[in-house]
Amino acid sequence: MASSDPTASPWRAAQSFGRILLYLGDITALDTDAIVNAANSSLLGGGGVDGAIHRAGGPAILEACRQVRATQYPEGLPTGEAVLTTGGLLPASFVIHTVGPVWQGGHHGEPELLANCYRHALQLAVEHQLGTIAFPGISTGVYGYPKEEAAELAVREVRKFLAQHEFPQTVVFVAYNEDNRWIYEQELLK
Repeated sequence: MASSDPTASPWRAAQSFGRILLYLGDITALDTDAIVNAANSSLLGGGGVDGAIHRAGGPAILEACRQVRATQYPEGLPTGEAVLTTGGLLPASFVIHTVGPVWQGGHHGEPELLANCYRHALQLAVEHQLGTIAFPGISTGVYGYPKEEAAELAVREVRKFLAQHEFPQTVVFVAYNEDNRWIYEQELLK
């Protein structure tokens, strides 16, 4: 299992909110049991976090995603669903791939679909007894989900889940810049 010791580097830089940590930095560098990939439905890599994870994790992740496509989701991973693959060359043991919704104004089921991304990823953590899981801001990049609304939903769903489950023991929200860190911090302080 990967280390979730908050005193070990890079965890020293993380803010603690009980079982939730807020980390400013690169999700691909985290030594967690799993990191979450804000994937596209093809599972074959892309831009943003998805591309960074595939590049850093190497060909084993792509091969595992091809297997998922061949055996479970030939048409692509549906929005809101999640699957687990190897972490390949990443410090994280596993990658949980989930497809967030494209923002269309919030009246096309986007909040429920985004909540499902968090629920399904966390459920995989329970099923595999993963102690630490790290989330990026799902759907807040090119999919256009408003960052404040996405952070509020993410924090709410994670808190609700943690109140009912022993695993994961620690959830990390990973902010890629100071603005995103501030948004999550405000939600976590509520």
